Amino acid sequence: MKTTIVTEGERKKALASIKKPEVIEKQKLGVRYHVEDFDVNDRPRRFLEAFAAILKHSNYRMVLDHFIRMTARCSRCAVACHIYQATDDPKDIPCYRSGLLLDVYRRHFTVGGMLKGRLTGGGYLTDEKIEEMAESFWNCTACRRCALECPLGLDHGLITHLGRYILSEIGIVPRALAVSVRAQLEGPFHNTSAVPVPALKDTLEFLEDDMFEAKSVKIKFPTDVENSDYVFFAPVSDYLMEADTLMGIASVFTATGDSWTIGTGDFDAINYGLFYNDRILEKVVKNVDRETRRLNGKHVLIGECGHASRVAKNFLPTFCGGEGALPVLNILEYTHRAWKDGKLKLNPDVITEKVAYHDPCNLARNRWIVSQPREVLKSFCRNYVDMAPEGEDNICCGGGGGVVSIDEIRPYRTTIGGKLKADQIRKSGCEILVAPCANCKKQLRELVEDQGLNCRVVGFHDLIYQAIEFDKSLVVKEEKEVSVGQNNGRTDPPGSSHSEEK
Repeated sequence: MKTTIVTEGERKKALASIKKPEVIEKQKLGVRYHVEDFDVNDRPRRFLEAFAAILKHSNYRMVLDHFIRMTARCSRCAVACHIYQATDDPKDIPCYRSGLLLDVYRRHFTVGGMLKGRLTGGGYLTDEKIEEMAESFWNCTACRRCALECPLGLDHGLITHLGRYILSEIGIVPRALAVSVRAQLEGPFHNTSAVPVPALKDTLEFLEDDMFEAKSVKIKFPTDVENSDYVFFAPVSDYLMEADTLMGIASVFTATGDSWTIGTGDFDAINYGLFYNDRILEKVVKNVDRETRRLNGKHVLIGECGHASRVAKNFLPTFCGGEGALPVLNILEYTHRAWKDGKLKLNPDVITEKVAYHDPCNLARNRWIVSQPREVLKSFCRNYVDMAPEGEDNICCGGGGGVVSIDEIRPYRTTIGGKLKADQIRKSGCEILVAPCANCKKQLRELVEDQGLNCRVVGFHDLIYQAIEFDKSLVVKEEKEVSVGQNNGRTDPPGSSHSEEK
């Protein structure tokens, strides 16, 4: 699938910076995203020192040695890159971007490169090259679709990640990510949105009330229940903005009867380390493992979040026990299994609109979760359509790799990064777009708004919640009387929907 190249006017708007000139001068960094103040002195030396330290304490050297021997700039990856297709800029071709870092490695960390540099006196790392990397690596959404096209097997997404990792070690990282990670690892509430536990519990209690009113079934969000089969981690933003997704998940567990719980010691699945820093990634993964073991849970269950699922699946064994690591499931896998086992009944007459499914890159690129959600959706969405391409070859939403968290580059994300995706959505004619990933949902909703698309973006379990049919034994026929303005001992805030309904 191809798209048209953006106009010069669209390009200028998408790449415009809202940063103040005095900030750019102070930081000596002209990138479009906000960066916290950092040491601007002798950046090339500090970049190379950070690079050397990472090579010493990781396995990246082995990968880079292979990549520099195999590097070919045939540009076959260009046909797969949604960024390049929108800009037609050679600097947006994935192999060009990867070359920025591979050239540094070749020149400064191989014998041949160092000897050549001494003989010619050239090829040294400069501030200008660092700034180009800082801009280019965050233009990429790290969707890794380009890796499917590379005839030599280069993983350009991995190189982008390593470049961001090195930059972050010298202070160059989007402020939005740095602030969120600080709140998660050092803040009193241990999550990226600084949601206190009392607020979490209050939110869950309100959702339980809403579900009872809607379904006449006592659907619960259990917290801190030990020895549960599943300890559930959702992106914390779901507790603020995705009520229907959470209610759908709780409804599935009510239908199956399996034991699950939300741990109040750590309930945020978000792991921004995947986007820019392996040290952060490791710390957050260990927090998930620690919380699950605190509750003596049997499985780590990740909610509708692509990157959190990929991190838990791939890196819990790496950092938390190898073969003895806790098993990891994504909620789509659990719901699909419940449906196949006949524990989940869905009404095929509820969803009448045309429905399409978006594959989050972190779930589909490695063929992990592709067919499962489609099988469930087709069973009760009579007007289901597939977008093309799909599955492992899916088109990125345009906000992957943490780019969606950088609000100041929204024009870039929805004009350039999401242009091909917008064309794909428009071509499908869908009225409902299912996106089982918190980052994808945020990006796609902004894309729909900015591109004027006529569809609404929902989570997978949003539709499950609408269509689920409970066993008659679970339905409460008569609700006990409660005093006006109270519900199970809790007083509703004046003017709330609960107070008004009562």
